[in-house]
Amino acid sequence: MILKSIAGIFLAAIVCWNCLYTVDRAEFAYLTILGSHAGTLDGANDNQAGLHVRWPWPIMEIRRIDRRLQVLELPGIEQLTRDAQKDGIDRTLTIDAYMCWRIADADAVDRLFKAAGGLDEAKSLLAQKLGSELGAACGTLQMDDLVNSKEPARVKLEREKLRTRLLDRLAGPTRDEYGVEIIDVRLRRVSHPAAVRQAIFDRIIAERERKAAEYQSMGEQESAKLRSDTDREVGTSRAKAESDAVRIRGEGEAEADRIRSEAQKSDPDFYSFLRKLEEYQKILGDNRTTLLLSTHRELFDTLFSPPKPAAANPPAAPKPVTAP
Repeated sequence: MILKSIAGIFLAAIVCWNCLYTVDRAEFAYLTILGSHAGTLDGANDNQAGLHVRWPWPIMEIRRIDRRLQVLELPGIEQLTRDAQKDGIDRTLTIDAYMCWRIADADAVDRLFKAAGGLDEAKSLLAQKLGSELGAACGTLQMDDLVNSKEPARVKLEREKLRTRLLDRLAGPTRDEYGVEIIDVRLRRVSHPAAVRQAIFDRIIAERERKAAEYQSMGEQESAKLRSDTDREVGTSRAKAESDAVRIRGEGEAEADRIRSEAQKSDPDFYSFLRKLEEYQKILGDNRTTLLLSTHRELFDTLFSPPKPAAANPPAAPKPVTAP
């Protein structure tokens, strides 16, 4: 008997627990009774938030929807851009985009479930609409409008125009049809498809190698020019130095000849004696030659009896002064 009472109490507690539910301030509660919509509670409303009583499951079902701002990320899709010069298709770009959205109110929740059937279905429909509108918008843009490292201001302006266009095309219809309020649409990343990415990298590498070869060629030309200019300046300086050396050597030899000529004029005997000494020095200075000479040779006479330097010219005697 006691066990039956405990089991009854336990069963009653479970039933009572299933008859209670809460509504958080950050969510909507979509209520259905036997599959039919019975009402929508908004947690932001003080009268509807908190603890409530309901019919137990499966009579009443509660589906909760977050009323806060949500992000829908669109996976990378390949979009074709426009070639303005040829008026046709240009290149393919992989574009990653995202959408910020939320459910505006309780009526929007009713439209969401009636039009889409559920939150996951609504996200799938929103992704399809965003991809479709993004493809149509990118078809009117050039690749340089979305990817251009040389003109970042142009890319920023075109992306802002694209954002405004997507908001204008999506905000009204999605709010009226699905009850979804789109807050913002942005491009996360724009890149080339993986299939052609390696080819693009190879082209970039080839372009950089070509630039490097041009810079190297320019450097070699500049180096050759500097070497040529340096060699020319060195040759000019060497020629000038050799010319100066020849001139100075000639002047020195001329001056030496003049000094020798004056010395010879002043004392010819002594000058002749010095010249003989120089010749004797050349002969006797050779250690490999041995001379056997008699003391009666002219050589010894010159060494033992050198000429005496000529006396200085005496001053002229003064003329006698005669009386008047």
